[in-house]
Amino acid sequence: MYNIPYFKEKDEQTILDFIENNPFAFLTGSNLSGDQVVTQIPMLMEERQGELYLQGHIMCNTDHHKAFIENPKALLVFTGPNTYVSASWYSNTQIGSTWNYMSVHITGQINFMTKLKLIELMKKLTLKFEKGNTQSQTIYDNLPAEYLDKMMPGIIGIELKAEKIEHVFKLSQNRDKASYLNIISKLEEQGGNASMVAVEMKKRMEALFPAGT
Repeated sequence: MYNIPYFKEKDEQTILDFIENNPFAFLTGSNLSGDQVVTQIPMLMEERQGELYLQGHIMCNTDHHKAFIENPKALLVFTGPNTYVSASWYSNTQIGSTWNYMSVHITGQINFMTKLKLIELMKKLTLKFEKGNTQSQTIYDNLPAEYLDKMMPGIIGIELKAEKIEHVFKLSQNRDKASYLNIISKLEEQGGNASMVAVEMKKRMEALFPAGT
């Protein structure tokens, strides 16, 4: 983790919103032999009694399933838009170029869910990503019983209680105002991920460069 103070968010809610808006996370761990495992899965975030929990599901009998049975320690990585930033856009161009990105790392231990808890999760998960549309044919409650009987035994629910939360939102906060504005302009010209990074940079303009500075 790139632990530089000016690349950190002071507002905890901003970090939670980032997780909420970027739920497709890398889930990584290792077995007792040290072999690394990783998969990407959508995660639901839930706060209970001041603690943060992340919930999702994985396929049974995969390398990561077997690894987490042996060693429940895990790392979740949530990532957002990222882009190359050329030093040619700075006021002082005689330094290295860089990469702007946003990332949140959460460590904890994997706990496997009961079948009933998995069903609860799947109801919440499908409804959330169907944007609350209870008429959608693909939410859990509207899926055919024969389909669920076939597919549900092949997955297992997981829950991770956040033991440590780290983040880096590297968005050129260490550049002067003229450079910062020029970077935004160049990124907007590129579109795609670059323009999404520019949007995040704009959100921080007032805090970084108060009126009159």
